[in-house]
Amino acid sequence: MGNTEKENMLRNIPSVDSILQWPELQKHIETLQQSYITRIIRDKIEEFRNRIIAGEHFDLDFLKNSILCEFKDLVRPYFRRAVNALGIVLHTGLGRAPYSLGVAEAVRDASIGYSQLQIDEQGRRSDRYKKISRILTIITGAEGAVIVNNNAGATLLILSELAQGKEVIVSRSQLIEIGGAFRIPEIMEQSGAVLREVGTTNRTHLRNYEDAINENTGALLRVHQSNYKIIGFTKEVPLDELVALGRKHTLPVIDDLGSGALIDFSKYGLPNEPTVQESIKTGADIACFSGDKLIGGPQCGIIIGKKRYIDRIKKNPLTRALRCDKMTNEALEITLQLFLHKEEILLKNHGVMKLLLRPIDDIKRHAGKCARMLKKDFSEKLEISLQKDVSQIGGGSLSTEELPTFVIAVKPKNGSLAELARALRTVDVPVYGRVAEEAILLDFRTVLNGEEQFIVQAFKEILS
Repeated sequence: MGNTEKENMLRNIPSVDSILQWPELQKHIETLQQSYITRIIRDKIEEFRNRIIAGEHFDLDFLKNSILCEFKDLVRPYFRRAVNALGIVLHTGLGRAPYSLGVAEAVRDASIGYSQLQIDEQGRRSDRYKKISRILTIITGAEGAVIVNNNAGATLLILSELAQGKEVIVSRSQLIEIGGAFRIPEIMEQSGAVLREVGTTNRTHLRNYEDAINENTGALLRVHQSNYKIIGFTKEVPLDELVALGRKHTLPVIDDLGSGALIDFSKYGLPNEPTVQESIKTGADIACFSGDKLIGGPQCGIIIGKKRYIDRIKKNPLTRALRCDKMTNEALEITLQLFLHKEEILLKNHGVMKLLLRPIDDIKRHAGKCARMLKKDFSEKLEISLQKDVSQIGGGSLSTEELPTFVIAVKPKNGSLAELARALRTVDVPVYGRVAEEAILLDFRTVLNGEEQFIVQAFKEILS
């Protein structure tokens, strides 16, 4: 693009005053602060000016559409409902998983007015962890419990309180990195503890831990390997042997369970996952795990263990910095209360378990219903078929495990597959599906009952 063309394009950029006269902006002008409106327009004008100078070519319709979209996005909630047709049950980008039955209603009641967060019957300030701690001790057999904002925070807090300035011994095979750049060595450094790694990547023996113990050892740490596996010629030290070694040398044993599980998944044909109860029963002094993921509650980190350690952790200044608000406490309480019931009642009402154990015939029936609805309205523009496929559990501990499923394969007869997938992600209720080589796959293991209407509506918005 020549200088003359650039200069013409720059001269044709409308002024702020002329943009303020656009009819499409009047509804925003009537409700939004004038100074904010002016700032948004000026920012967009400056953005386009710089892009033109850099050699990009735009027409005025593109600029106008960009400004109008900016206003639409600002006043429309970003954190809104979405349809998870990706087939990943615990999807971090989509909020992990839907809450269990009754949680949304309880959170709504707690949010529209005042909440009994940390006050007793006499009107005095009380322990905000008391109720949830009580439920957790009953379920897990631990002596005490406390919650923080997530499991990374839980690990950081435990190490800060129990081992600051001291060495923490951990197997090399457990120096994990998971999503969001959570890395055990960096968390260790941030806590003030000193990493002492032992063993090799694939094999660690009890003697490796014992040989590493010295006068500056603060704790022994076991970390769930989360979203990766080491197979073949391997060896890990069982928790009971680590506990015995900790007792021999009067050292606390910390068990970072990652996602955490409060029931035995293997009973239902799912991969075995060590339970929180097993960790406490085996003798771990402190255990931590996520409140979302397999527990199915809000994002938080749950710390349980011996009372003397929990009491110390509660008094640590980081506990206040990492503490959870009323919404998290309410949602977690209702979620944990489900685990007090018999398992048949839990499975019927628990959001994550319902998706993991969803019968394949139910998935096929649901997907088939939606496929017929799509064919009825869009068969001239889309190729639609029902296919067998596999879903993933996701969420860390069981992230690589697969489950059978049915998908709707959607392919545009004209136009770009990538553009159709992008358009599905930008409608009022976004629909996220897997983009394969030849089609968009809508996985119905994770499409909730009734959400087929959102899928059909999304295609109506796009194709009309």
